[in-house]
Amino acid sequence: MTSASIIKILVEFNLNGNSTQWTPLNNGLINDTYLVKEDNDEQYILQKINTQVFKNAGILMANIQFTLPILNADDYEQITFLKTRSDKNYLVQNDEFWRMMTFIPNSTTYNTTTNPTTAFEAGRIIGKFHQLLQHIDTALIEDTLPNFHKLSHRKDEFKQALQNATKEKLNVADKAIKKAQHFITELAHLNTGSLPIRVCHNDTKLNNILFSKTSEKALCLIDLDTIMQGFLFYDFGDAIRTIVNTAAEDEQDHSLITFNEALFTSFVDGLSSNGPILSSAEKESLPLGAVFMPFIHGLRALTDYLNNNTYYKVSYENQNLDRCLSLFNFAEKALDRKHYMARYIKNALG
Repeated sequence: MTSASIIKILVEFNLNGNSTQWTPLNNGLINDTYLVKEDNDEQYILQKINTQVFKNAGILMANIQFTLPILNADDYEQITFLKTRSDKNYLVQNDEFWRMMTFIPNSTTYNTTTNPTTAFEAGRIIGKFHQLLQHIDTALIEDTLPNFHKLSHRKDEFKQALQNATKEKLNVADKAIKKAQHFITELAHLNTGSLPIRVCHNDTKLNNILFSKTSEKALCLIDLDTIMQGFLFYDFGDAIRTIVNTAAEDEQDHSLITFNEALFTSFVDGLSSNGPILSSAEKESLPLGAVFMPFIHGLRALTDYLNNNTYYKVSYENQNLDRCLSLFNFAEKALDRKHYMARYIKNALG
């Protein structure tokens, strides 16, 4: 982005583009994000939505606008979107889709953690998110990414990628392909028929939780693009894969990939601190959900690798394959602890 084009966008959001500074933030794998700072030290987050991924960004923003007023409590910080000069909460300019939101002062995110307090707070804030949204009519929330976590859909995409991939890629990814086929069989036992449909965040990795730098308290969930219908084990499993594992998502040394039981118990304790918000069937689904979510992310990364890296941003050719193998390795470790997780969840959540 040129300075002139950024300034034009800031002006549309009623900011003085000539008295601001902006810095790219590189954590996201999908959208382009900038930290914007005015001369008076006011800060904002500017994002360009990836419309190749989110093909109807208007629905995406409608879901967010509907849920944001409800996501507000003494122990849950509210995010606000700036309006444009035409009084919309997003801007379409030159076929690009932009939005601007407030930056919560003295806040930070973490990619991984070894701190039980951070794990507890992550569990608490995810539980609070679901507590606040539990009475919403889910029919009012539209799917921005249909079949996002649906195993049959991801399996079909994977099969199509296998047919289209080059022989070289198939050979390089042979180990990952065999692991994927094993997990697809294992996870066929995950029965969702008795589970209530909720409004879920659907992307509750640790770095989508905002924390206070001073109190260590979790403040709120961010990156709300995937607010859609779903099952609670989606949000549980996505959090577990990034909190209980202290290694990077694309870690190549699998001896560094952990299932840290102390962090797991802290997270579940944080979840339970919100009171009884889960049904019996939901509690029973959580251990396999902690296997399902790293696997489904790994399968998507493998599919993207076979499709020549068209979805996730990569910094080197085989990064999606490394992501896949790392995620599969954690899924294996979670599967080995399925009964341990079930016992602790039963004791902690009732």
